[in-house]
Amino acid sequence: MDMYRLPAEWEPQSAVQLTWPTPLSDWRDNIREINATYVEMATAIARYEKVLIVASAMCSIPTSLRRNKNVRMVREEYNDTWARDHAFISLVGDGEKPRLLNFKFNGWGMKFNYHLDNALNLSLWQDLGLKKNCSLGLNSDFVLEGGSIESDGCGTVFTTSQCLLAPNRNQPLTQKQIEIQLMLRLHARRIVWLDHGNLLGDDTDGHIDTIVRTAPDDTLLYIRCNNKRDPQHDDFQRLEKQLEELRTLDGKPYRLLPLPMPRALYDDDGERMPATYANFLVINGAVLVPTYNQTDNDQAAMRTIATAFPGRDIIGIDARQIIRQHGSIHCCTMQYPAGVF
Repeated sequence: MDMYRLPAEWEPQSAVQLTWPTPLSDWRDNIREINATYVEMATAIARYEKVLIVASAMCSIPTSLRRNKNVRMVREEYNDTWARDHAFISLVGDGEKPRLLNFKFNGWGMKFNYHLDNALNLSLWQDLGLKKNCSLGLNSDFVLEGGSIESDGCGTVFTTSQCLLAPNRNQPLTQKQIEIQLMLRLHARRIVWLDHGNLLGDDTDGHIDTIVRTAPDDTLLYIRCNNKRDPQHDDFQRLEKQLEELRTLDGKPYRLLPLPMPRALYDDDGERMPATYANFLVINGAVLVPTYNQTDNDQAAMRTIATAFPGRDIIGIDARQIIRQHGSIHCCTMQYPAGVF
């Protein structure tokens, strides 16, 4: 009997990893502002569970965090800060140690430098002594980013065809072959492929965590676009229709909770940034929700997320600095299940 599974994000956690922005990276033009956002995220998470801060030698971590009993810091070198995509993906198993899967990260299809990011997990494995509490799953022959998969904890893993079939990921494997690999490596019962909802400005080729997220009781939260003048409107309408046609393993329709599409935000070059409320982070006792200084949309998104996660504190984090580099809160973080730390 297969004892392992990919847990849902709302299951008990031992820590959340943040890989800190460095002044030599693409964050250099807003390093002070993004540092303040990371401090806010780390401080909020530390109220509920441990925070693992991975920081390069160039990073200055505030004393308030270094002295926080729920914060652990380790010095490593890396290319960029997107922990969701370069960190371990964790499996849990009844009576088994958590298993940390080290997939290959290649800069979202070789778009950006990635060699230090790709080596980071094995350095952490050694430096943090993770062998004591976990087993290691080497999957360096297969490209997979944490933001490209979403689990309900019961054997269904959601992903998007536009990402996993994008160039320079796992070619020449076909969709069916990739599905088989996902099921084997993630111990999944089935893979659900979504074919629509690629956000403008997203350079990950359409990560699932920007458009559709799972929640307890067969619930899916998803981005709905009601503005017919938005060039994304038709694609997101097709996404909604696809979700309406989905069924659970028990053959029942999902409970669908729509999140608003933020009004368009643009960078200094006039390019649209991929602002989304789906990129929230679930932690022990709380949910961190990205906000964009749009009071009506921000509040509506937080109300909907509160409905999906009753009993958890809903904490808004201004994500306008994060999306300047085309990500949001979930992209910056990676949770580890209970028992890892």
